[in-house]
Amino acid sequence: MPDPETIRVYDARAAEYAAVNVKESSSDATLTAFIAACPPGGHVLDLGCGPGASAAVMAQAGLTVDATDASGEMVALAARHQGVNAFQALFSDITGHNIYDGIWASFCLLHAPRADFPDHLAALYKALKPGGSFYIGMKLGSGEARDSIGRLYTYYTAEELDGYLTQAGFSDFDHLYGTSKGLDGEMADYVAILAHG
Repeated sequence: MPDPETIRVYDARAAEYAAVNVKESSSDATLTAFIAACPPGGHVLDLGCGPGASAAVMAQAGLTVDATDASGEMVALAARHQGVNAFQALFSDITGHNIYDGIWASFCLLHAPRADFPDHLAALYKALKPGGSFYIGMKLGSGEARDSIGRLYTYYTAEELDGYLTQAGFSDFDHLYGTSKGLDGEMADYVAILAHG
């Protein structure tokens, strides 16, 4: 089940989040690598797309982009980008088989309850075409907690994430570690993983 308070925070602070997100997406080396791993004109999903900055870069690169978010305000911002098919959806709404050449899940699944995480990954694996690219960004840590502005987070170690991804069927992991400042103003360690179906 999605957390209503987390969605409320994103609805209330969508414009603020967008201002930060646009700068990051335009210079994101992992996004460039993800786009390069997808076939020209490929069909991709930006899961938890936020204001759609990454989706816009994908569309500009010639990809066919579906972008989803649980926040209606974020979807409204994402829909303004040319070439981005943005619509409101929960993680559990992603169904179907062999639809996408790539799925971009950048720091969104960290808001899913731990009990739901395996099912979400399994559904995304099914929605990905064989050999397709899957990107996931997650904050590192343990347990669950709310940040200072009310968003609910579930934290994992890199080893735990590798285990969940392997269980879902993904393989060929490439890890990138870093630290960045979030919407709450706090620095947090993260891992970004590019995997394949």
